[in-house]
Amino acid sequence: MARVEFREERCKGCMLCSTVCPKKIICQSSRFNQQGYKVAEVKAEDMENCTGCTSCALICPDLVIKVYREEKKEK
Repeated sequence: MARVEFREERCKGCMLCSTVCPKKIICQSSRFNQQGYKVAEVKAEDMENCTGCTSCALICPDLVIKVYREEKKEK
């Protein structure tokens, strides 16, 4: 299963990541970071839908997002 992590202290709430997510699971949180921005998040119940495509991490201008994927097992 893939998952994403957000470095909330760096997030500016631009939400570019949500525009490229193929599963539309990234949303704006109700939490604010220390700079006063509402941060991006994936709700726990939606994390299982993450495909690990890395589109969100690639578009993020502030290097906020890390994507983790399972290693593919060789046959």
